[in-house]
This record gives sequence, C-alpha cells and structure tokens, in this order.
Amino acid sequence: MKQKLLFAFCAIQLSLISFAQLKPVDYLDGTQKLSGFISKPAKPNKINAGVLILPAWMGIDDHAKESATDLSKLGYYTFVADIYGVGNKPTNYSEAGQKAGYFKKNIKEYQNRIQLALEQLIKQGANPDEIVVMGYCFGGTGAIEAARINMKVKGIVSFHGGLSRDEARSIEPINARVLVLHGADDPYESEAEIKLFQNEMRTSKADWEMVYYANAVHSFTDKNAGTDNSKGAAYNEKAEKRSWKALLQFLKEVLV
Repeated sequence: MKQKLLFAFCAIQLSLISFAQLKPVDYLDGTQKLSGFISKPAKPNKINAGVLILPAWMGIDDHAKESATDLSKLGYYTFVADIYGVGNKPTNYSEAGQKAGYFKKNIKEYQNRIQLALEQLIKQGANPDEIVVMGYCFGGTGAIEAARINMKVKGIVSFHGGLSRDEARSIEPINARVLVLHGADDPYESEAEIKLFQNEMRTSKADWEMVYYANAVHSFTDKNAGTDNSKGAAYNEKAEKRSWKALLQFLKEVLV
C-alpha cells in the first residue's frame, strides 16, 4: 500500500514539474470567462513562431498540456485554448459529447473561441505571421475549421479529428497548409465523409496531405483511451510517435 502511495505521489510530482512552465491566462468571450495556458520558450526560435493547441472533447487535459510544454522546449510559443469556458468543463464522456456537439452544431461560436485563443497566443509574444493551429479529436475538428474560414495562420494539423462539413456551406479557397493525421481503422469517419473532405480540399485548392496509420482507430494519441481497438477509440504507440514526428516535420517546413 505504501509503495502504491509513493508511486502515485511521484507521478503527481513529475506531472507538476513537467507543466511548471505553463501559466494560466484568463480572457473573455463576452461575459464568459475563459482560462487557457501559455508556455513561453526559454530559447525562442528566430521568428518567435507559435502553436495554438485545441484540446479534445473533455476540455483542457494533460495531453494538451504535455504537447504545449514539449513544443515550448523546442522553441515555440504555445497556447492551450479553453473552448468550453470556466465552470463548463465536462465531468464525463456524456457531458463531453453534449458540449462538443453544441459547438459542432453552432460552428461560428466554435470558430470564435478559437480566434480568441489565437489572439491570446499573439498577445503573449508569438509572431502573428508564424502560427500553426493543431488539435486532437474535437480539437482536430476545430483546427480544420480554422482552415475553412482562413484564420490568419500558416498551417493546420488535425490528429484524429472530425472531417465532416455541412454541405450547405460554400467551399472557399484555403490558404493555410493542411495536415490530417488519421487512424486507418477509425470507425467514426465513414468512407463517404473522408471522400467529401478530400474533395473539399481539392475544390478549395488547399495544399493538403492526409496520412493514415495502420491498425489505428480514433484517439490513437490518447494514452488514457486503452488499447482495445474494438471500442473504436484506443491508444496506439506507433501511430502516436509517427504522427508526432509528422507534426514536427510540418512545423519545420511551414514556420520559416
């Protein structure tokens, strides 16, 4: 029992150390208070490039924070966006589905929350001309939305994000470069949806690419998702590592 408690204590301490460079940033959407996290690099790259990170459907989590700190160590300004707002963080998957579903349905509100977070990243020191937006799952959907409305960013990276779009919406030219990292066996994106997305990218004349990872389903970067692919969402170590490398290569090519 003592060993288990010691292990848990050490894990908490390591987590606190890992996230020590993250600082909370409060901002507003009307009367709704939002609270994201900034991580400023100890040694910024020459162009003060920034990465905006959009969390998955449970809201700001350790995964998003870890990505922020890891990228900050590489010289990038990073900001973890608060999409739901203070007091609205889901406590279970059912609530997460409802809250994420609301923003997917009310897409302009989602786009606005992303824009507000982008502004905070810039206020904290990131070069407004050298920014990439990345997101996981629900956040990946948001990253693609940033491309669809041509937010002033250079690149978009979606990790196992939703690809669907209301077909009543017009397709506009996309200026940002787009990278979609997708589980080859993801059951939540049908072949029809994938085909529509790819046709959208062609019609928008985007500079885009889509990478499939073998034996990977939804949430393949989430270590808390278990490893049972039959559930539709599961962690895949190979896919996580390969997709992270793809992100880093993308950042090197885009943020120049």
